Amino acid sequence: MHRPTALGGALAALATAAAGVLVAAAVSTTPAAAATGGTGTGYLHTSGNKIVDSTGATVRLTGINWFGMETDNKTFHGLWSSNPWRGQLDTMARLGYNTLRIPYSNDALKPGATATGINDFVNPDLVGLSPLQILDKVVDYAGSKGMRVILDRHRPTSAGQSPLWYTSTVSEATWIADWKTLAQRYANNPTVIGADLHNEPHAEGTNPAATGACWGCGDTARDWRLAAERAGNAILGVQPNWLIFVEGVSCPSGGLSNVWDNDPSNDEDCGWWGGNLSKAGQFPVRLNVANRLVYSPHEYATSVYHQAWFDDPTYPANMPAIWDKYWGYLYKQNIAPIMMGEFGTTLQDPKDKVWLQNLMAYTGTGVSGMSFTYWSWNPNSGDTGGIANDDWTTINQAKQDILQPYLIPPTGGGTTSPAPTTPVPTTPAPSGGCTATYKQVNAWQGGFQGELTVKNSGTAAVNPWSATWTWPSGVTLASGWNATVTQSGTTVTAAAPTWASSLAPGASVTIGFTANGTAAAPGAVKLNGTAC
Repeated sequence: MHRPTALGGALAALATAAAGVLVAAAVSTTPAAAATGGTGTGYLHTSGNKIVDSTGATVRLTGINWFGMETDNKTFHGLWSSNPWRGQLDTMARLGYNTLRIPYSNDALKPGATATGINDFVNPDLVGLSPLQILDKVVDYAGSKGMRVILDRHRPTSAGQSPLWYTSTVSEATWIADWKTLAQRYANNPTVIGADLHNEPHAEGTNPAATGACWGCGDTARDWRLAAERAGNAILGVQPNWLIFVEGVSCPSGGLSNVWDNDPSNDEDCGWWGGNLSKAGQFPVRLNVANRLVYSPHEYATSVYHQAWFDDPTYPANMPAIWDKYWGYLYKQNIAPIMMGEFGTTLQDPKDKVWLQNLMAYTGTGVSGMSFTYWSWNPNSGDTGGIANDDWTTINQAKQDILQPYLIPPTGGGTTSPAPTTPVPTTPAPSGGCTATYKQVNAWQGGFQGELTVKNSGTAAVNPWSATWTWPSGVTLASGWNATVTQSGTTVTAAAPTWASSLAPGASVTIGFTANGTAAAPGAVKLNGTAC
């Protein structure tokens, strides 16, 4: 429905998974520790209209879409920019986006698939990696910041979206097989919380000769509700801990109204692609594992399409009733949680700002409000633009200001206050108990990338560990990984991540970073206050 502008060989934007055969073996990625704080602990499940964590605490997903893996590039857009991929995730987390929805196409999952549009000067660690290997790195780093990840089968192929979950070249069997392989790939990593089964099922053909996705019509070749059950249950058979995100259709009949046939019985009220869940109450998605279903409508502004309701003389007062009819009733009647998978706007039309303000108010404030993932981080979404500006570094403050009151930051990524420069350790390192080595990985005009390896050469574990160093004035941190890296003045602090808080005797940790300014080696390196 919405299209990115052509950059790095990209076609349209939005994606999903189902093509070719995925790598059969599960990949050994570093499982992110159970996320805490804004995104809860352990795997998530549902309770009435709430999403809750393994302890029963309510979790609100307040996320963002980062697309590209569904396009010809087969990986995230913006990797061609001067902002390293970790730096972009750092900004998302700092702004308060606790969840990442990642669109993909089945083309990106095929053996031999190649990722393109990557600035290897800025992202040397991605050189030669497959689309799935890049996805692994993004998942791991997002998890280190306390973020969650939802995988979105956006398109069968990179050529474009499809009204049905299968096409003449990508079968339903392939769609399901690829989902099962992804579920196995991330089976032990609670950063990845679920599957958005197929992006924006929608109508095709005119009634009564409909050929598109219907809801509750009973035709197994077109009934999206039945297909969602088949795929959802297949995934849960492999990974019973995942949430299953099910979008709506556009017209419940699966066909477009024929205004020329003079037969009103064939004309119906239709909504956005993927946004019409009006029949889900009558025909619910039935999963074999209880408390795993989340309905995920899409909602857009006039910048995408000028729907009739935008011209209602009572606008925007008419909108809550429209949202109630299409999907809000599921939440208000405590039937299931809502996770609005896409919504966005350029804000160029004054009506759009009013729409976004009212839509956010409709979702509710605080942790008990409806979950959402905004469309999109990418500035190159043709009909919405993004939170990131065209430099993929600075942000669109007008949009962010409207969303900000509803964002619940992830633990480890949302704080804007600097960490203390001299953290208080639980177990101090013995005197002389550490060594430090530095390697400059890359450099470019105005910045550089490095790795600082700190070894605990003492006789006791350091738990939690924290390394500090100094840089000359004018050198500033851009991004960091393998630790929570912050800067205050000329002092940089790398605090242990929650999943690897202890540094055993003889063990070492390598802290990676990119920085702005003239390349300089870290000075005065300390481990928990002890000089190395």
